[in-house]
Amino acid sequence: MSDMAPDFTLPVTGGGEITLSALRPEKVVLFFYPRDDTSGCTVENQDFSRLMPEFEALGVKVFGISADAMESHEKFMRKKALAVPLLSDETAQTCAAFGVWKEKKMYGKTFMGIERSTFLIGGDGRILREWRKVKVPGHADEVLAATKDL
Repeated sequence: MSDMAPDFTLPVTGGGEITLSALRPEKVVLFFYPRDDTSGCTVENQDFSRLMPEFEALGVKVFGISADAMESHEKFMRKKALAVPLLSDETAQTCAAFGVWKEKKMYGKTFMGIERSTFLIGGDGRILREWRKVKVPGHADEVLAATKDL
């Protein structure tokens, strides 16, 4: 896959905003997760947080994205001592642009939500790898291994 990653500007924990295209020529990992402070999302964020020094050593920026409000993100980061900066996509426009905003079913209800997905974006803004319908265990390690292979 060599599609250009959709550009976006979103608020980031700790203040300010992140514009994807402005991060070039750095490589970027974006992991989209359904909701702050739920079990799978907590483990995924903790796994990426644990590996942050290794991603940073490779010159790779890592961001988590969900449709939660910034206040929720800040609380989640403090509560779980997370190292990964979180981006708030309350309108879900960025999620939709990446094709991760999907119809989901739970407990017999249908709703729109984020399908857990991760994208590895090259320094030229192209999507180098994507993981869809991610299963959390071992995922962050798999993404790290893929960045080492570049």
